[in-house]
Amino acid sequence: MRLYLLPISTRRTLLYCQKLDAPATQKQTWGDWLQGKAARTWSDWEQKEKGWQKKVVSYGNYALRRIPYEEWGLKSVPPLSQRRKQVELRGDEKVEVVYPKSLLPLGKVSKILEALATERESLHKQRLAWCFVGMPVTIPIGLLPVIPNLPFFYLVYRAWSHWRAYAGGKHIQFLLKNNLLTYTPSPVVDAVYAGQEQPLPSTPEPTTSPNAELLGNEKVPGPENPHPDGETMLLNQANGRKMTQALDLPQLEIELERAIWQVETAVQLSKEDIAEENSRGGDEKKTQ
Repeated sequence: MRLYLLPISTRRTLLYCQKLDAPATQKQTWGDWLQGKAARTWSDWEQKEKGWQKKVVSYGNYALRRIPYEEWGLKSVPPLSQRRKQVELRGDEKVEVVYPKSLLPLGKVSKILEALATERESLHKQRLAWCFVGMPVTIPIGLLPVIPNLPFFYLVYRAWSHWRAYAGGKHIQFLLKNNLLTYTPSPVVDAVYAGQEQPLPSTPEPTTSPNAELLGNEKVPGPENPHPDGETMLLNQANGRKMTQALDLPQLEIELERAIWQVETAVQLSKEDIAEENSRGGDEKKTQ
């Protein structure tokens, strides 16, 4: 596998794991089979012109887009099986981490990986437990002879999603602990960021919590970052597509599109909140 670190803003970085070609002798896991089956079913439902399947897909895609991109990134990292652990510990081939040298100093890359692997660990464990608690409650809905038990299947999916994200984070922690990563600055990735037209959306205050500030390059020097203590976007949707083309990773496009949309939305909401607060402050001064 190969890991990519792609800054979305000056405070946030997308993690993506590319699954390299597996040996022909390697058997497909039941998880991979189930995931493929679900993807094919979902695709078939998307082709429907109308009906409940089409509505389920429409609402489902709306909900899926709002799952944090950090969770999707960790889910892209395969769980650490005993076989994979033994292979990686042998050290025959280290896992490559691709990153833009112009935005992420080498000394910071491992810290970003560690933060991405650990900051949501407790959240995924907690949400996984709540999904298991909710599953039995939704089982009676399956007695209705109209549509499948969608609440139950949603909780099953979210439980799987949280488990995969948790397992992906544990895999990265294992790689960091055992020094099984090799860091590769990418001129291709740097060229995409360099070609990004300015200015991009920004906000005077970061949209992350103070303990999450390691997830990007907080202070990018230059006029393209008008709020060095706040947060500035580093990619837009057009350059996100250029990134996937430059890396020849079409499967990365949906991940980047989702991440850019989520961070842009957060930046815009932050700007609106600050403007509203300033407006209220100005009105209060006038009335005094």
